[in-house]
Order: sequence, then C-alpha cells, then structure tokens
Amino acid sequence: MRQIFPVFVIFSMVISSCGNKGKKAPGANESKEAQMVKIMTVDPGHFHAALVQKTMYEQVSPDVYVFAPAGPDLDQHLARIESYNTRAVNPTRWNEIVFTGANFFEEMIDKKPGNVVVLSGNNRKKTDYILRSVSAGFNVLADKPMVISPEEFPKLEEAFRIAGEKGLLLYDIMTERYEITTMLQKELSLRKEVFGTLTMGSEKEPAVTKESVHHFSKIVSGSPLIRPAWFFDVEQQGEGIVDVTTHLVDLVQWECFPEVILSKNDVEIISARRWPTIISREEFKGVTGLDQFPDYLSKDLKDGKLNVYANGEMVYRLKGTFAKVSVEWKYVAPPGGGDTHFSIMRGTNCDLVIRQTADEKFVPTLYIENIREDAAGFRSSLLSALSAMPYDSLTVDDLGSGRLRVNIPAKYRVGHEEHFGQVTAKYLEYLKAGSLPEWEVPGMITKYYTTTEALKKAKQ
Repeated sequence: MRQIFPVFVIFSMVISSCGNKGKKAPGANESKEAQMVKIMTVDPGHFHAALVQKTMYEQVSPDVYVFAPAGPDLDQHLARIESYNTRAVNPTRWNEIVFTGANFFEEMIDKKPGNVVVLSGNNRKKTDYILRSVSAGFNVLADKPMVISPEEFPKLEEAFRIAGEKGLLLYDIMTERYEITTMLQKELSLRKEVFGTLTMGSEKEPAVTKESVHHFSKIVSGSPLIRPAWFFDVEQQGEGIVDVTTHLVDLVQWECFPEVILSKNDVEIISARRWPTIISREEFKGVTGLDQFPDYLSKDLKDGKLNVYANGEMVYRLKGTFAKVSVEWKYVAPPGGGDTHFSIMRGTNCDLVIRQTADEKFVPTLYIENIREDAAGFRSSLLSALSAMPYDSLTVDDLGSGRLRVNIPAKYRVGHEEHFGQVTAKYLEYLKAGSLPEWEVPGMITKYYTTTEALKKAKQ
C-alpha cells in the first residue's frame, strides 16, 4: 500500500490518531507496536534502498516513512517496493508513507516518526545525512560508501563519536560478508592445519588481493535497472576507489584480522591509481533514459563521450600485511555473466582463491591452489575442516597440478539482492542487543580512512 500526502496533512492525521489512543490504556497490540523498529528512508536515489525491504522482518513495522524530494528517484524507489508487495510468491506488505518538499529532512527531524534511518542514494549528501541523523538521535543503517572524499572523512568520525555518546547504532551494509565462497575462504584461512598462516606478502605479490568487475547496465529484481544521471558524476556518486572498493577493504579486514580492533595507524597506502570508463551518448541513454548529458557532466566530456572515473586500484599495508584491492566498471556484462569477484589469500600451506569467470559459468567458485604439503595428508585435513563447518554436502574435486575445488550446494548460494535482508536482520539483532561488536566501529573508521586516503594518493 502506498500513501502520499503533503507533510502537514499526514502529520495532522498521525497526531490526531495518537491523541485518541492516549485516552485509553494501551493494549497488547499497542505495546508491541511501540517496541517495533520503525524505518525512515531518506532520499532513496539508489536501488539498494529498496532491497532492504525485499523481505519483511518480525520486529519492523510495515509502516515505512519516506522523506525525499519528488522526482524520478523517489518514483522508482516506490515502484520497486510496490513490486515486492504485489509479487506472486511471498509478497511483502510495506506501507510507504511519503513526505516530499524542500524541507523533507527537517520534517523528519522535527516529527520523528521512526527510530532507524535508512540511507542509500546520492553519496555527496550521505555523510551530512549521517551526521545530522545521529545528532538528532536516530540509529542509521547506511549503504556504502558512508563518505567519498578525504575532506568529508572527519565529519564521519564525528558522526561515530556522537553515535557512541548517544548509544546509537551507526552501521554500513556490507553484503559481501554473506557470500558463501567468501565465508568459506575466511573459515578455511583460520584453520592452521589447512591454510597455515597468512603471509606478509609484498608490494608486487600482496598477501591478499581482491578485485571486482561491475556493470552499468544490469537487471535488478527482474527488471532493467534505470540509473539516475548523477550516478555517472563522481562528485555525487564517488570515484570507484572510494565506492565499490569499500566492500573489498572491508573483506580484507574481516578475513585477515577477524574481530581485531583496528585503527588508522594500522594503514599505510603504498600506491593508488584511477582511470575512467568511457560511456557513449547511446549507452548513457540506455541506462538513464536521457537523450542528453546533463550540464553537470560537461566537465567529464571528451570528444562527445563521458569519462567516468569509476575504476580504481590501491596497494596498502594493514598491520604490516600487504593487500591490493581494485574495482573496474564496464558498460554491460558478457552473455550469461554479471558482476564478478576475484580473491586470493596466500597462506604458508596453500592459497585460497575465488574465481568467477566464464570457466566457472560466472558462479563464484572456491579453489585451493599452490598446496605446499603432502597431497594426501592435505586433502584429509581439508575434508576434516569442511566437515566441521555448519554446511553439509561440501565436497572436493582434485583438478590436478596441485589444485582442488570446493563444491558448494546450490542451497547455500544466496543471491546479492538477498544479502541485503541478511545484513538488515543482523543489524536488527544488534539493535535488540543495544550495541555493535566492539571491533565494528573502529573497523568502519579504518575502512573509510583507507579508501579516502587512497583517493588522495591517486590524485597526487
């Protein structure tokens, strides 16, 4: 159900309703409602905002308050929610209560209809939204990246400081932690009888490398994705080195230093570079529906084509361990393909490698390579480690030349869109507990320091 009212009308209705309820003792249903999480979605310019609501959550009210300027970004967001509400299988039942107008953010702060702000949209505004939200006393669940420039980074640090003082939960949506091959890679890296220990690596051969390839043209929730034109402006979306690399830097920290409290002092940027993806006018129209480039993109036009600095690479040391992350954006994936991920962790006993190429039919696949122990003994240790994990039916194929492949049942292959529900469910657990794990906030601060410092280095 979708409701759109002018701000003054809807809130007069809410205030009147609350006033009537106040004349009688609260019943069981009212007490339950008062304890529910109430979402306020702010300026949802990215499709990830809708993916948070692709499923229902028992402790979350179906009434979601949306504060945003009127326009195509809002319309597309509401259309996605409506598609979830009307799908044939397991439909949701969200009730979007929408507030538009020039002062939409101020209205949210003034009226306070909810307690959790969900942010996924124009990244130039996001850090300010985060700081203003926690300052007003709201918990925040934010899509990556929380910050896109080194100049704005202190503002994010201030937001975490205020959230800590107020007992609020400020958290970013790290979906890649829930991808099964990544989870197995992490778990096996902690098994010394299999992996040994992580090497320190070098600048030329880092101990851990993570690379991802993304595409401007894609299908989301069964429909072609229409991107806002500002997505192609790195001053609004952020360069690739501070955007998608957020996930990769997070995985380096999460896998290599699990539950370790990190700090900015643990990071040393060795090198960083950036380069553009060239987008033609026809390609731009294909994903935005616009015939012309907006004026704000004129600064990025060369010979009539758009140069989008969506690509970036950094080599850095984290607590002395060399790591490399890189992201590349292409226009469209090859037939049968999609966004892809490559990852390698180099251990003293073997390397743990994730590949997702045409050879794997674009399905993330975990390999064990460069085995440096007796093959029979190693395989026995590997099978024992896999059997001890909370996943059944994992098997191993010997590919020869010291390579093994871990076969993962389809039931564990949850799609990227579903990962948003898993992250949200975990955040709700933290809300119920009243705190995040002690390593999460230092980790987020360290992560965004890494990405913004890499951008600074790449521009030098």
